[in-house]
Amino acid sequence: MTKRRVAVDLDRVRDVLATVHDPEIGRPLAELGMLGEISDHRGRVRVDVRLTTEDCPLAGEIRHAVTTVVAGLDGVRSVEVAFISIPPRERAELAERIRREAPPLTGGLGSGGTRVYGVVSGKGGVGKSTVTANLAVALAAQGRRVGVLDADVWGYSMPQLFGVRRNPVVLGELMLPVPAHGVGLMSIGFFVAEEQPVVWRGPMLHKALHQFVTDTYWGALDALLIDMPPGTGDATLSLLEFLPDTTLLAVTTPQTTARLVAARVARMAAENGVGISGVIENMSSAVCAHCGDRTSIFGSGGGALLAEEAGAPLLGQVPLDVELREAGDEGIPVVAGAPDSASARELTRIAQSLPTPMRSLAGRALPLSVVSS
Repeated sequence: MTKRRVAVDLDRVRDVLATVHDPEIGRPLAELGMLGEISDHRGRVRVDVRLTTEDCPLAGEIRHAVTTVVAGLDGVRSVEVAFISIPPRERAELAERIRREAPPLTGGLGSGGTRVYGVVSGKGGVGKSTVTANLAVALAAQGRRVGVLDADVWGYSMPQLFGVRRNPVVLGELMLPVPAHGVGLMSIGFFVAEEQPVVWRGPMLHKALHQFVTDTYWGALDALLIDMPPGTGDATLSLLEFLPDTTLLAVTTPQTTARLVAARVARMAAENGVGISGVIENMSSAVCAHCGDRTSIFGSGGGALLAEEAGAPLLGQVPLDVELREAGDEGIPVVAGAPDSASARELTRIAQSLPTPMRSLAGRALPLSVVSS
């Protein structure tokens, strides 16, 4: 006796597709008008997805998500995902709608808005960018929606630290952060050749940073971490002007020199009405890869002294280990690539201590991925 074929319920197909989000915009495809025709022929389901750009770098991720949710429905024998481009006029209208509906980045913690952290240092070479990247990934792993703005325009490094080698998608005049390790990234490094120096100063620098803040669709973030340039220059002052509710985290090493220079940043922040909310001592000790012993090769006490001078808590002391160095070279933040290492454990603990608003998880695409053994 021939088994009767179960008909595919196209309404049910639409229901499950409502859970699929655009990985860059972070909103459901259906809500964005990106779902086209859905059809069924004897269990062979075809879903048309309307892309915002012809060469969408995350088309494969969208295809996988659509196929996964539809393939499990009764009667479905196969799933075909066809990509078509949204017409230019409609694309411009979508960009304008997204911009209009974008939540502001200036809300304080108490208002339930985005908590903006500016990560600062007095000088380069103290690991500020590495700390920023890992705090962001650790926060995302806790279920937060996190963005990173690489505002260190002369020493940009986020593309390398996150292992990203592509340009952001531009929707009209709106830039979409590049997703990596559960975090949305924006960096000047996406727009220049890898070895090309950036020589912006004054008005040009101010304008570029303003554009990164206002012309990027960050979405409903819980936290935005800004990797500030070292020192007390124009870029830091501009960003504090754009985002006056910014909370500053100071990164230093145990060395006296690094601590003294970082103290200048604390004084500059205070003069602009912004206090240092926490101090992170990086490279507090070197961990032996063979025996695990720790050596204070840069001295000790710099972080505690800076915290005392700034009137802020010492949030943690991050050791220097082989895993931390290798993670930076490989483009996988150590909290994701080697979570059991000494550096990753301390960075994760620091991230857990940072106050951030927690938005509802309802309807949210969480930063999860399948890990093959």
